[in-house]
This record gives sequence, C-alpha cells and structure tokens, in this order.
Amino acid sequence: MSPRTIAVGAAAVAALGVLGFGVVNAASDDRPDETAELLEFEVAEDATRFVFDDAPVFDDGLPAYGNPFVTQGYIYEPGTLADGGGVNPDGSPTHPDAVIGTWTCEGFLIGDGARTESGPWVISTQVFDFGEFDGDDIVISHGIETPVVGEDVQRAIIGGTGEHAGAVGTQTQTLEAFNDSEGVNLTVTLEPAES
Repeated sequence: MSPRTIAVGAAAVAALGVLGFGVVNAASDDRPDETAELLEFEVAEDATRFVFDDAPVFDDGLPAYGNPFVTQGYIYEPGTLADGGGVNPDGSPTHPDAVIGTWTCEGFLIGDGARTESGPWVISTQVFDFGEFDGDDIVISHGIETPVVGEDVQRAIIGGTGEHAGAVGTQTQTLEAFNDSEGVNLTVTLEPAES
C-alpha cells in the first residue's frame, strides 16, 4: 500500500450512518419503535476531497501525528460495492443510482500518522446526511479507526437530527478496500442502544 493511499484512507476509515434507525429522544418519553434493528450501509470516500493541514507533516509531506483533516464521500445501499468501485478517479460516484446520502469525516491523525500500519490511526467525527436538504436528517458518530483491511472497529453513535434526533448506539465498520480515487470503501453495521 502506498503512503498516498494510506494518507487518503486514514481520513476515511470512519464510516456510516443510518436510515430508519430507531432512536430515543432524550427530551421526551418517546422510545425506539419495536422494529429498530441492525442496519448495514456502505461508504466510498472521494479522495479528491481529502485535505489535511500544512503541519505537522513528515519530510515527504504526508500528515504526521496530530495533523487535522477533512474528507467526504458517498453513502451507498448495502451490496453496491461488492465488486469494487464506489468513486471514479474524478470524484464522481460509480453507482449514482445507488447513492443514498453523503458522508463527511473530520478528525486528527494519531498513531504514526499516515505511516500507521496497525492499531488506531485516526480519531474522527463522521456526519452521515440522508436528508433532502443539508442537515435535516443526519446521524453522527465518533471514535477511532484503523488502516487494517478486514478489521472491525467499533464507534459511538452520538446523535442526529430529523428522523434520527437523539440517535445512540454502536457503529461497527470494516475497511474493505481502496477505490479508484484512492479513498476507502467501508461496510458499516449500526446497532441501536437498548432502552
């Protein structure tokens, strides 16, 4: 794996949100509906939108420990990325009809920055936007990520808006591969917290 791929992937190993996720609204007596269940989605990072700060960086210019970043990508229906793809080299989606939302990830590189090969490499917050208008139906998660393909990582679902207001639970994400833009492809399972 190239250092460029590692740097790009580090930004994105943070994955996904939910549609129809059962939530608890802390401001009311509402409880999750009885049909709340595990949900799966896929995320494809658009590496053309991955940017990091001028410092700290290694001698080769790749981001080092503590460097902040932001990146974006597409949320897909489950099973869409089974044969690869996700994002074209120009940043457009390879399966536009299967896109169900947008994903934004911000955070900091940890571990050995872009050179991290195992263990935590990023700590980040992700915003998964499923709404017709920006911000009207989102889910937010926070936690660490790893650069290891095939390794599950758990993150906390910490809130949302619209249909997902008050969302809490656990997100399990897996880095599956790198797409044609050099961004990560992820599978994600969301599990609502028990009331």
